[in-house]
Amino acid sequence: MTEENKIHVGLVEDHFLFRQGMKAILSAWPEIEVVFESAEGYNVLDKLKSAVTLPDVMLVDLSLPANGQMDFSGKELTVALRKAYPDIKVVILSGHGDENFIAQLIEHGAHGYLVKDSDPGEVRDAITSVHRLGSYVNARTLKAIQNNMGKKTKVRTLPFNGEPLTKREEEILQLVCKQFTTDEIAEKLFISPKTVNNHRNSLLEKTGSHNVAGLVIYAIKNNIVVV
Repeated sequence: MTEENKIHVGLVEDHFLFRQGMKAILSAWPEIEVVFESAEGYNVLDKLKSAVTLPDVMLVDLSLPANGQMDFSGKELTVALRKAYPDIKVVILSGHGDENFIAQLIEHGAHGYLVKDSDPGEVRDAITSVHRLGSYVNARTLKAIQNNMGKKTKVRTLPFNGEPLTKREEEILQLVCKQFTTDEIAEKLFISPKTVNNHRNSLLEKTGSHNVAGLVIYAIKNNIVVV
């Protein structure tokens, strides 16, 4: 695999042995290259300014050490990365699968969530998925979002800007939630990939979502897709 086709990954994890172990696992896969490491969250933005290669995907520990009196956990870093480097996809790593944490992190802009005892193959799938599709939403994440939102009847909340979704936008949103790629959606609906992207951008704007994972939250909350 050529260098330009590789997925560049960053690791933000304060436990040295876990970080090195994760790096060794990721480096064994030819399509992935680890290009960034940090043991703290608060210095990541400064380190990225001088990075030779920016990560495509950042694996971020949820429980990062504070900077003096300032808390700078994985959630704070996710928000900061979303603002400063919106093209970097963030997958949160956590030692536990608390449903409230999962739903909150997705709402704050994380593109995926993994517990640290996940199978290495799932880590690989998550990295590939957020890089290609913009999100990784596994069964655990879907369940957390659903339970956090609560099952609702067919009562729609207004979109973020008050403009209702079109029928085509709802069709595309349903396919996005099923992890269809842009090309697959285009083929299924007999439209161009450019048109799919235009509809996706409209969905992000109308729903006030930060990323594809946010669209999944909106779809579940409004019963556009059932899990």
